[in-house]
Amino acid sequence: VSVAGNQTALTSTPLQVLLYLNQWFFAAFYLVEVLIFIYKGLLLPYPSDNLVLDVVLMLLFLGLETLRIFYGWKGNLCERSLASCLSLFLLVPCVALAVYVLLLQTFVLRVEFILAAVLLVFYGLELVLGLVSLLAFSSDIYF
Repeated sequence: VSVAGNQTALTSTPLQVLLYLNQWFFAAFYLVEVLIFIYKGLLLPYPSDNLVLDVVLMLLFLGLETLRIFYGWKGNLCERSLASCLSLFLLVPCVALAVYVLLLQTFVLRVEFILAAVLLVFYGLELVLGLVSLLAFSSDIYF
């Protein structure tokens, strides 16, 4: 895409679409998780310490994921390597928290397993597209 003469836009449309879809998917994921935690807290023999730990980790997950998507969005649209790097750096704890939801909670329901697995697929695709975009932003060779 030519922008203002010889300058080429390096923004990754697939990454931007993926971040947009991930934003909505994570919102749905988080809403389902809140409802599941209410269910678990009321109907399952959930140790209160474990429930508190899981809720605190989910709140941390919300904050990290919000920052990650924001920096990925802005880094891609503004072609900023630093914001894109920060988004990719925040991907590491987000992946760890998704794996926690997938495998390590006290009680993991099937719906949580499926949702967390889909979230990890999003993360894998965003990692690949984010690295490609980062390489495009930081090099003289345009893709």
